[in-house]
Amino acid sequence: MGTKNALTEKVYSGKDIMRIAYPILISLLMEQMIGMTDTAFLGRVGEVELGAAAIAGIYYLAVFMMGFGFGIGAQILIARRNGEKHYGEIGEIFYQGIYFMLGLALFAFVLTKIISPLLLPVIVSSPHICEAALSYIDWRIFGFFFSFIAVMFRAFFVGTTQTKTLTLNSVIMVLSNVVFNYILVFGKFGFPALGIAGAAIGSSLAELVSVVFFILYTYRRVDLVKYGLVHPVRYSWRKLRRMLDVSFWTMIQNFISLSTWFLFFLFVEHLGERALAVTNVVRNISGIPFMVVAAFASTCSALVSNLIGAGREDMVMSTIRQHVRLTFMIVLPMVGCFALFPRVILGVYTNIPDLIAAAIPSLWVYCTTPLLIAPGNIYFQAVSGTGNTRKAFILEL
Repeated sequence: MGTKNALTEKVYSGKDIMRIAYPILISLLMEQMIGMTDTAFLGRVGEVELGAAAIAGIYYLAVFMMGFGFGIGAQILIARRNGEKHYGEIGEIFYQGIYFMLGLALFAFVLTKIISPLLLPVIVSSPHICEAALSYIDWRIFGFFFSFIAVMFRAFFVGTTQTKTLTLNSVIMVLSNVVFNYILVFGKFGFPALGIAGAAIGSSLAELVSVVFFILYTYRRVDLVKYGLVHPVRYSWRKLRRMLDVSFWTMIQNFISLSTWFLFFLFVEHLGERALAVTNVVRNISGIPFMVVAAFASTCSALVSNLIGAGREDMVMSTIRQHVRLTFMIVLPMVGCFALFPRVILGVYTNIPDLIAAAIPSLWVYCTTPLLIAPGNIYFQAVSGTGNTRKAFILEL
């Protein structure tokens, strides 16, 4: 192999880190583009739909991030076994995670279906936005069953550093979402124009396509025997509990992190439909550099786990600092472009001139935040990578 085994010889070089982080980055950007695609299409339908998508999208993501948090915990355990070269134990972690995710998806689906019609009319002031948000959520929650399973596949491929698979999967998912949205939002090829509901259906179908791809790819390309994936293992509460010992605090941390965004959107919604639409557009733009940060943070977590598994704790801090430097090299030029060409960037999401003009000051304010967000997230995920997710949760608070 051209890349030296940093687990046993030396600290990871910048090239090593980029080789692992790049596919993760592409994967996360493509996942972000699911929401960006919804925003871009709905920005051409109306400000009510654009604002409703903000509240409903974050509402969905807050629940989804609990599953994503479990996936991070599973990724830490898989990476640890990979670093220890105990490959055969990875399949057991994977299958126990799948069982848990299916149960969590069912619980989240039923609970959201019951609570949403009771909660949103109370906390959302605009009846038009409330109605549109409920229309989105009613269809979007079917995605729990697909996205939660995809999280476990992502944990497997990141934990075993087979991250190139994520790139192809993400491209297929986003292209599917664009096609489904175009057909269902605007009513093409004989389908009715469903508006915001069409965007939700399109996103859920795109996640289904993603899971089907992961299953077929794993069956055909992954060494099932090596990783203990040939036969599903029996459900074991004792083994699942070990996973939850690592994952629980990460799940809570992720849920709280997104819940604060949901509360923020609720406060903004009371300022009016225009303010909510502006916030949704800027949040989607801000998600691009944040995904860069998240990619390097996720890579850092996996590599820290691998280093500890290989007994190279002395290399952890220098690896973390490398991740911070590489992140700044990408993020700072990116936000610089946002600050210099705001109308061009905002024009991707909406063609309403007044909305673009109103969003520029908020975009400029956002461009100052990555200086703190980047190192904070990387160090946080590094702590998670040690397996001490409870301490990481305390840091988040």
